[in-house]
Amino acid sequence: MTRHAVQGSIFHMLAAPEESGTGHLFEHFEDGLLIIEDGHVAALGPRASLESRLPTGTPITVFGNALIVPGFVDTHIHYPQVDIIAAHGRQLLEWLERYTFPAEAAFADPEHAREAAAFFLDELLRNGTTTALVFGTVHKGSVDALFAEALARNMRLAAGKSMMDRHAPPELCDTAQASYDDSRALISAWHGKGRLGYAVTPRFAGTSSPEQLTLASRLLDEFPDVLLQTHLSENRAEVDWIRTLFPEAKDYLNVFERFGLVRDRSVFAHGVHLDEDAFGRLLRARAALAFCPTSNLFLGSGLFDLRTARQLNVKLGLGTDVGGGTSFSLWQTMNEAYKVGQLRDFALEPLEAFYMATLGGARALRLDDKIGNLEPGKEADFLVLDRKATPLLARRLAHCRSIEEQIFVLSILGDDRVIARTYLAGTLAHTR
Repeated sequence: MTRHAVQGSIFHMLAAPEESGTGHLFEHFEDGLLIIEDGHVAALGPRASLESRLPTGTPITVFGNALIVPGFVDTHIHYPQVDIIAAHGRQLLEWLERYTFPAEAAFADPEHAREAAAFFLDELLRNGTTTALVFGTVHKGSVDALFAEALARNMRLAAGKSMMDRHAPPELCDTAQASYDDSRALISAWHGKGRLGYAVTPRFAGTSSPEQLTLASRLLDEFPDVLLQTHLSENRAEVDWIRTLFPEAKDYLNVFERFGLVRDRSVFAHGVHLDEDAFGRLLRARAALAFCPTSNLFLGSGLFDLRTARQLNVKLGLGTDVGGGTSFSLWQTMNEAYKVGQLRDFALEPLEAFYMATLGGARALRLDDKIGNLEPGKEADFLVLDRKATPLLARRLAHCRSIEEQIFVLSILGDDRVIARTYLAGTLAHTR
């Protein structure tokens, strides 16, 4: 058995802010101790009560002014779009044609895929993201490359090959059967290997035929512990287009419902233009939404209805949505999430965005038995935060009167500079 401990100020969420009446919302140990055994949390609590339980000689790493928190969970991101981040001047459908599809065509080259995957994962870790739900390209090899690099880092990651058999350039189109066969092969090769999981990935309803959506549903039936990820109601022009492609469907969500794709392991990105009825159907299915405020603003897609989502308690995680999103940083994504709420006259609670980036994201991915906070038994993915990363941050945090205020200030002023160290399963994976 390998055992070590870290000492410092430790904070994590135990519940969603709207669950505060059910018990403790969070734990904060100003002088805390996190004990790690074989990559998992063995104990967490005040140093004074835990230190005496440590066997003689157990290594303890002391972080003085740092704040230790769980690793971040990104519930929607595209690794093949790293090289088109900050592309100018288009909304969703034009952006796909002008920027996304040409960039993704390059992933037919396995060496390009490997190099991009390595850069992508290192950038996630630099920004404190320890778990992500990731889109690959239509090429099976793009996902092989990503999984191989994630396995080498012992990173918890779920990903899938994009399924697209229409309305895309010919070099990026598969067939319904080929997408099923490739996805099945990837599941067999990678799902459950190390800390990896598979997500069946029809890109969105516009690029999948009814035959392809039918086979995506078959994969979910055959492998009930995989996820589904796709896009939903991101942009008004997209919503209108989907209505013409599926005139028999009640709305965009109903397209996926008709093919049996709205399930308790389904994660739908965006959901900007959903009505209350659609939110309710997602809730009843126990499906999740990935809220992607940065890309929704950058691409002009609209303002997500946080009020309705929260009133109905729909599962929400945060997604950076790189490359429509303009930052790998979930701190920056929290910042934009708060602003979206303000623009819709709904102020997020101080800890709400941080919850979505940690335990909420884990719940959205059905991984909260493994990650999301630092409860004993969970995998020891955590971050060491530098509360003096910038002069402004140091000054502002010095005036905070509570840990809740500190977390909120970090969510507005923080970025990659705050991430001093990133740990995966108790092992240092990045240091600034």
